[in-house]
Amino acid sequence: MIALIQRVNWARLKIEGELYSEIGSGLLALIGIEKADTTELAEKMVDKILAYRLFADDDGRMNLDLKAVGGDLMLVSQFTLAASTDKGLRPSFSAAKSPAEAEQIYRYLVKSAVAQHKVVRDGKFGAYMQILLENDGPVTFILKV
Repeated sequence: MIALIQRVNWARLKIEGELYSEIGSGLLALIGIEKADTTELAEKMVDKILAYRLFADDDGRMNLDLKAVGGDLMLVSQFTLAASTDKGLRPSFSAAKSPAEAEQIYRYLVKSAVAQHKVVRDGKFGAYMQILLENDGPVTFILKV
């Protein structure tokens, strides 16, 4: 499982031009689900995202996590993160989990995050989405479990 996390001042997700979800200051996490991924790994990913220290403390050091700063979280499934790009000029998606199985894991991931964090928003699995955001920093990391 792969998560590309971005510290944001705000993020808005639209589907067919209509606002679907939005967050204020916090994290936008794009989630790639691969063949070997399970609900147990989804649980570990949520724990890692919520505990990852990328917000500044009083000394300006990245020592605070999302919970410590009271930030919002947006989770969006992104199939393309599971792409293999090491050969040729066209991505291969052979490492991605099937859509039906990936959707179950994504839904579990969102449910787990909602159970652990105050403000959690999501995207719509399989939908064509537009995400508008203001990156803070920019601060962006790739997490794997």
